[in-house]
Amino acid sequence: MNRKNRFLSGKKIDPKPISSSTTLVELVENNFVSYNGGRLREACQLFVEKMLNEDTTVALSITGALTPAGLGISSLIPLIENGFVDWIVSTGANLYHDTHFGIGLSMHRGSPNISDVTLREEGVVRIYDIFFDYEVLLSTDAFFRQIISSEEFQRDMSTAEFHYLAGKYIAERERLLGQGTKSLLSAAHHLGVPIYTSSPGDSSIGMNVAAKRLEGNKLNFDVSLDVNETASIVLDAKRKGGKSAVMILGGGSPKNFLLQTEPQIQEVLGISEKGHDYFLQITDARADTGGLSGATPAEAVSWGKVDPDKLPDAVVCYVDSTIALPIITAYALAKHPARKPKRLYERRQEMLNALKAEYEQAQQ
Repeated sequence: MNRKNRFLSGKKIDPKPISSSTTLVELVENNFVSYNGGRLREACQLFVEKMLNEDTTVALSITGALTPAGLGISSLIPLIENGFVDWIVSTGANLYHDTHFGIGLSMHRGSPNISDVTLREEGVVRIYDIFFDYEVLLSTDAFFRQIISSEEFQRDMSTAEFHYLAGKYIAERERLLGQGTKSLLSAAHHLGVPIYTSSPGDSSIGMNVAAKRLEGNKLNFDVSLDVNETASIVLDAKRKGGKSAVMILGGGSPKNFLLQTEPQIQEVLGISEKGHDYFLQITDARADTGGLSGATPAEAVSWGKVDPDKLPDAVVCYVDSTIALPIITAYALAKHPARKPKRLYERRQEMLNALKAEYEQAQQ
C-alpha cells in the first residue's frame, strides 16, 4: 500500500463543503471535481493560466443564440473590455440580435410552453424562452438598411470592416440613448477587436444587404479577404514568438472558420506552421455523429488545426454555453488582471502584407 502509483498522483477527492461564504472561484476550484464539472474547472484554469498570457492571441467563435439571452452584455463585452479576447468569428444572427440591445430595443424572459400560434397572433417572436415584439426585427432591419446606404459602405470589404463600421453607428446610438455599452459590435469597435462572420449571407444582416443590392447598393462582402485576414492574424501571433489560442462556444461554421486558419497557412499557402497552441471548446455535440461541432481537438490534429505537441492544453467541456460562459468570465475576471488590448483590427493590412510575403517566398 506504500507503493506510489503514477495514476494516483491527482489531487485527493475531498472537497470543502459549500457554504454561504463560498466564492465562485472557490466553487470552481474545490467543488467542480469530476465529469463535466471537472472539465469546466480545467477550462477555467486553461483560459486563465495559459490562454491569457500576454504573448497569446485569443480567438473566440460564437454559435447558438447567445446574445439574445443577454450573454453579450453579461459575459462577452467584459471579456473584450478586459483584453481577454483579441478577435472573433460569430454567426451573423448573434450580431444581428446583439444590435437590438445597442439601438435601445428590448428582449424579455418568456416560457417555451406558450403556444406559438398564440404568440404569432400577438405579434411576439420566440427564441425558446426569450420573447420580443415583431417590431424589434423590423426596427433592426431598418437600422441596417439605413447605415449601409451611406457612402462608406459602397464598396467591397471584409466582414471585419463591415462590423467595425456598423459598430461605430451602434456606439453613436448608444451615446444618444445614454445607456452605456450594450452591444458587442460597439465594444469591439471601441477596442479594435475584429469580428468576422463565416457565412455573411446566413442572417438577417445578410438578408438586408441582399435587399439593398436590388436597389443598386454596392456593398459586397469579400469572403476571400476574410479567409486571408484571419490566417494572417494567426501567423502574426506565431511569428512574433507568441501563441494562438481558440475558445469555441458551440461549433458550426464559426468553429471551422476559426480553425481552418492553420490549414490555410500550412496546406494551401505552403507556409511552415504547426497548429493552434491552446484549444478550449464548450459544446453539447457528440463526436461520433461525424459533425464538425463535435469533432475533438485530437481529430483536429490530423488536419493541422491543432499542434499535436499541445494536446495536453486542450479541453472539451460538454455543457450548455449559457452555463459555462458566465462562469468562465467571472472566474477570469477574479483571477487575472486586465490585458492591454491588441487592437488587431488596426493592424489588418500589416498582417496581411506579412502573410502575402511568406506565401510568395514559399512558392519559390
